[in-house]
Amino acid sequence: MQKTIRIGDILRRQPVGETIEISGWVRTRRDSGGLSFLEINDGSCLANLQVIADDRLANYESEVKRLTTGCSLRVRGQLVASPAKGQAVEVQLEALTVIGWADPETYPLQKKRHSFEYLRSLAHLRSRTNALGAVARVRSALSFAVHRFFHEQGFLQVHTPVITTSDCEGAGEMFTVTALEPGQLQGTEPFAADFFGRRAGLTVSGQLQAEIFALSHGRVYTFGPTFRAEHSNTSRHLAEFWMVEPEMAFCDLAGNMEVAEAMIKSLMATALSDCAEDLELFEQFIAKGLLEKLAQVRDRPFVHLTYTEAIAVLEQSAREFAFPVQWGIDLQAEHERYLCEEVAKAPVIVTNYPKQIKPFYMRLDDDGRTVAAMDILVPGIGELVGGSQREERHELLAARMAAAGLDLAQYGWYLDLRRYGSVPHAGFGLGFERLVQFVTGMQNIRDVIGFPRTPGSAPC
Repeated sequence: MQKTIRIGDILRRQPVGETIEISGWVRTRRDSGGLSFLEINDGSCLANLQVIADDRLANYESEVKRLTTGCSLRVRGQLVASPAKGQAVEVQLEALTVIGWADPETYPLQKKRHSFEYLRSLAHLRSRTNALGAVARVRSALSFAVHRFFHEQGFLQVHTPVITTSDCEGAGEMFTVTALEPGQLQGTEPFAADFFGRRAGLTVSGQLQAEIFALSHGRVYTFGPTFRAEHSNTSRHLAEFWMVEPEMAFCDLAGNMEVAEAMIKSLMATALSDCAEDLELFEQFIAKGLLEKLAQVRDRPFVHLTYTEAIAVLEQSAREFAFPVQWGIDLQAEHERYLCEEVAKAPVIVTNYPKQIKPFYMRLDDDGRTVAAMDILVPGIGELVGGSQREERHELLAARMAAAGLDLAQYGWYLDLRRYGSVPHAGFGLGFERLVQFVTGMQNIRDVIGFPRTPGSAPC
């Protein structure tokens, strides 16, 4: 049996003169003078491969001329140089087998541009389109690049739990996980009879558990799904999203920022080198200037500002912001984008935020007002990375947790890490969907994940 080859490999190698076999889906078919010209795509690359069938094929009239967009095929033929403009090679068909038909009366994807809003209603089919197919390939390449970067930097991957009894952010936006019926959740301890004997939820972050392994293995990272029950129906929020979260022992804020910047630059380099064809699509149809923006992030050093300096810049600007600026506020997307797009014209790392707007685990600065936090802001997105040096001092951490209203007994294991061989350590979280948004220029976060989960919507 002839080995099936991916179209992307064929177009890269262009083995003219060889007999090849490919499988894929019909994008278009047109007929002219006893010939049918089929555009076939198998998802391995953006480009289609043209396959030419003539009327001497035994199933030309019975099957080839009935082919429509969406049909799946296996074809065999000789790869030849193409005289047509815009393509180097094409296939002279020798045999064609229809694997699956697509009803042209009901198939919702045709050879035209569909709005992303419309495609969100077709979660099971939208990955067949050019743009969403390209997003999937870029996402896959970036995922692999994340693992490669940390492997090359000597990090150990750990798998932190999806079900947790610890709320890392303390914001109360966790999805509850229960085996009980609603009527059984009663009394002063409604979860005492539940599966875990206590309240559990879907994790909002793997950070706290990653700290455990950082304090035994030095440099670790976790990369997995996280969840937030935030009733926000904006283009920036998802209920299920993926986070990249490294943790480093014997590391301070400066070292944390160094690793984060190096990681982002490495990911930009991978996208530009490995996803060139797909990025050209986004440059042409989604975000003009995208390639230059990615190259600048790859090549230019990031700008550093303290939170206090950033507030001063915002206060002195002539811009009227929807959210008024004063020291102590949490920076909004409009503030973040102004800093990196109009002031620095480069990614900005903002450090040393007020302690009252940051979680309990961030290390208190010597001034007692700020914490050793850092956010990396990028053009078009705002915050891409958020991180900090963690509070390694037992007494200060316990006081911060008590002030945040946390049950110290429930977090006894976390405090133990500060009692038994505590060391300075730091880490950060990168929102993977925001990274994919930045690299592709896509405006809505629901279009950079295969199956977006948002309030009132969980298709497939």
